[in-house]
Amino acid sequence: MLLSDELVTAQTMTWVKEFIVGLNVCPFAKREVERDSVRCVVLRSKKMDVALEELMAEIQWLDEHPETETTLLIFPTLFKDFHRYLDFVETAENLMFDQGCEGVYQLATFHPDYCFAGTEPDDVSNYTNRSPYPMLHLLREASVDKAIEFYGDTAEIPNQNIEKMEELGKSKLDGIFAGCMKADND
Repeated sequence: MLLSDELVTAQTMTWVKEFIVGLNVCPFAKREVERDSVRCVVLRSKKMDVALEELMAEIQWLDEHPETETTLLIFPTLFKDFHRYLDFVETAENLMFDQGCEGVYQLATFHPDYCFAGTEPDDVSNYTNRSPYPMLHLLREASVDKAIEFYGDTAEIPNQNIEKMEELGKSKLDGIFAGCMKADND
């Protein structure tokens, strides 16, 4: 069944609000959600080269729309395989470098089956980068730098998030994610 772009967006924003902001996984996200400066773009690409073109088109769009802080590129039909997704991320980062985006934009990566090197797939630490759908989070480097300057030392955020995931446990985390997928267009 093909989910509508509106439903995919609603589910993603529920994940952002309930998981990312609600659990303070990213201390910088709440401000942008409250300002409504997070853009969600659902991409139905079937091929990696098309997805790369769409990524670069979104970078151009952000260049032309400074009022939008960040974009979540959501791929509900592409990159079901996590390793293929990682290949795409590497190619996307190389393309961004070649196109002069280094120091301007960066990618954060999220996937339903995210698995950090050296962990097992069921390790709860992987939930820090798990999402309802494969996605790329396109961030403005200057804004990241400002947020870090305001927040201070961010080195402990990943460890704090892992501790949080361990405290919650797999069952509770699975429940949060299941709740996000029940989101509708309200």
